[in-house]
Amino acid sequence: MQLIFYYVGFMALGDVADYLIGLLVERVWPQASLLTFLGLYFVFLWIAWLLAVKVTEPKASKQAAS
Repeated sequence: MQLIFYYVGFMALGDVADYLIGLLVERVWPQASLLTFLGLYFVFLWIAWLLAVKVTEPKASKQAAS
């Protein structure tokens, strides 16, 4: 359950960053803003999942591996 909370939190931060980057691109090159937003959205989905898994990784597995 903790994994889902971290994932949603990281995704919310990624969505805010994605929105702001999309706004900046729209001011410079309006035609590319949608493509940039969608591309970054899926990148942030992946990064949020990797971060959530890393944060919620059990500590015992690290000690057993050492």
